[in-house]
Amino acid sequence: MTALQLRQNSLLGLKGMGREEIESILSRASHWERQEQKVQPVLAGRFVANMFFENSTRTRFSFEVAEKRLGAEVLNFSAAASSVQKGESIYDTVRTLESMGIDAGIIRLKPAGVLQELAERIQVPLINAGDGNNEHPTQALLDLYTMRQQFGQLAGLRVSIIGDIKHSRVARSNYWGLKQLGAKVSFCAPDNMREHELDVPYVGIDEALQADVVMMLRVQLERHEGGMIRSAEEYREQYGLTAERAARLAPHAIIMHPAPVNRDVEIDGDLVEHPQSRIFPQMQNGVPVRMAVIERALRG
Repeated sequence: MTALQLRQNSLLGLKGMGREEIESILSRASHWERQEQKVQPVLAGRFVANMFFENSTRTRFSFEVAEKRLGAEVLNFSAAASSVQKGESIYDTVRTLESMGIDAGIIRLKPAGVLQELAERIQVPLINAGDGNNEHPTQALLDLYTMRQQFGQLAGLRVSIIGDIKHSRVARSNYWGLKQLGAKVSFCAPDNMREHELDVPYVGIDEALQADVVMMLRVQLERHEGGMIRSAEEYREQYGLTAERAARLAPHAIIMHPAPVNRDVEIDGDLVEHPQSRIFPQMQNGVPVRMAVIERALRG
């Protein structure tokens, strides 16, 4: 595979990806969603490694289901049980798996920027399953797919993303994707959770609730100790999607969340499966979207 093909088949982020390319992935995901037969072995004999240097449950299982539905041979790698804990570098680990003959790698990392360096040195397509607070492109693609499923098109759609924007790779990837598809994005966040490098207007919670799509971000409770938020209760009161606030949503509006959900913090527990919620459909859509991304990596 040439360097150009590697770049084209890898998915490091949505920043810089064109509208046609995004729509092509979403259309292919629609194809996979329509298939009644669960396993379509178009990638039989191909080896895919899930290399998770950061803990994950939903994303890893979603990728694994997608890979197996495509008929690929799956290798699961967890940093918690690997040589990385003994001092081996991330590069050495990925290079080792490449040497063993994998055809593509799914990578999740804590540090931002490392994935880009890996992609320049590794000779198999890489798919970003989340890198630091940089990007989470397949999450954004499944979010876009869910919105398209609901509204038909995204041009002109008003999307509010509410929560810790500063540390959210989900918010960044959604912003880049939504911008390409013509949606109108606004952020809503406490002052110390804002990211001003992105050219997005910040609005108050009442205005944010007037959108067509209200996307809540997970409150990273581990940041409490750093003083980022005083308490989960206070956050819910000021920025949470409570039952009272949800009652003010437009009848056509939908509620989204990348999960895992902190019930009764960023969103009231009763709203997770509310008729306007698309939280579990988002998770369901992750499989066909990731099938499309993996197929793109290995078949172009």
